[in-house]
This record gives sequence, structure tokens and C-alpha cells, in this order.
Amino acid sequence: MSDNELNLNLNGRLFKLDADPNMPILWAVRDILGLTGTKYGCGAGLCGACTIHINGKASRACLTSLKQAQGKQVTTIEGLKADKLLASWSDHNVPQCGYCQPGQLMSAAALLSQNSQPSDTDIDDAMSGNICRCGTYPRIKAAILSASAALKEEKS
Repeated sequence: MSDNELNLNLNGRLFKLDADPNMPILWAVRDILGLTGTKYGCGAGLCGACTIHINGKASRACLTSLKQAQGKQVTTIEGLKADKLLASWSDHNVPQCGYCQPGQLMSAAALLSQNSQPSDTDIDDAMSGNICRCGTYPRIKAAILSASAALKEEKS
């Protein structure tokens, strides 16, 4: 066993990686495991393109090291289970160029898992760290509100 062997619980599967523990999880996911849905944007945690979930909370993969992910549940866009949100995203024709969409969806899913009935302000706050150069913000908000309504209807 190498000094750099790490376990990564990713999308419900356990991976053993021989990698630098300080490597951002973004590069491990993309370059070592070949899951390219999580995007590189700014490398400084400012744009949200690399958003993943760590123990259900939205986190920036470009700023989170493999060492920080040890013993935690990591989910990428490939492992996201949010049928109502994905359907709503499609219904509202949210993507334009699509580059930011994995990060947008991961942030929206984290919001809805913590607050299934968010207000406009809650949505603005939760999504403020995700940049969309195409400006699809109104469609993103509408999709989140629709998914929220669908979740509420499902519960009743």
C-alpha cells in the first residue's frame, strides 16, 4: 500500500486512489476516475462549475482536497438522484450552452434537500455562487420553484 493510497466514497461506490492527498477532488474525479460531468471553471471556488455534494452539502471540488473527502459521502452530477429537479430543468429549458449546468443542478439539489419549499431569497442565496455566462438565471429560478412545487405535491 502506497503512502498516497486513499479511499473515496463516490456516488455510492468505494474507490481506492493512489494520489496526492492534497489533490483537489475535481482532478481525481475527472482525470483519474474519468467522470467529466463536474466542470473546471475558475479554480478558485468562485464560479460554481465544479460543485459536488459532500455529505449532501454543496461544495467546490476545486477547493476540496482528497484528504478532506476521506470518510465522507461524495456525489457528482453523475450520481445525482433528483428526478423532479431534472424534469423541471428540462421543462423550463434551462440549459443554453450547458457548461455551468452540472454545478447549477448540484447547488439546486442541495438547496432542495435542505429546504424543499425555498423562497425567492433562499434560491438567490443558495445559487449566488454559481455563475451562468448565458444568463439563464430566471429559468433556473423557475425550474427550482417548479421542482419545489412537485416535491410538495408528491408529499401530499
